Amino acid sequence: MSKVRFHDIIKKHGADILDSDGMKIEKNCIQHGTFSVYDHSLYVTSMCLRISKKLKIKVDEKALVRGALLHDYFLYDWHEPTKANRIHGFTHPGIALNNAEKVFHLGKIEKNMIKRHMFPLTPVPPKYRESVILCVADKICATKETVGGFKTKLKKKMSKNKYRRNGNDA
Repeated sequence: MSKVRFHDIIKKHGADILDSDGMKIEKNCIQHGTFSVYDHSLYVTSMCLRISKKLKIKVDEKALVRGALLHDYFLYDWHEPTKANRIHGFTHPGIALNNAEKVFHLGKIEKNMIKRHMFPLTPVPPKYRESVILCVADKICATKETVGGFKTKLKKKMSKNKYRRNGNDA
């Protein structure tokens, strides 16, 4: 299945989420590397669909899309140096669930996906196959985003050092 098809599925089940004020906030908050929380949420949602299709896992497609889009609906920049943000990895699933429930109708699968997506960092395991898929997809995407960010920083640093070694210091 092509990416265009995944985009169509995401839009079909999550257009209201994508157009929400919360997602506008997420566009301005960095998640990993240079990815915004919004971009990360879309990437994770596409990865969830990819995993379920590739492994032929029967899922509630609507719940999978909506839970994945909302899994990081915490609506703040966790990179800000505050006491609360030091434990962001442990606390943001509950915050995201609380925020999402205020705006969207969520079923039991979506709620479990959001609340349990940080397993094993948060100790209670996911209950539904959609939640497990989200756990895996989130870790894959976060790793790729973070490593990509490190690569970009390293390339910039190496390029800058090469420039200086060539006697081109300003």
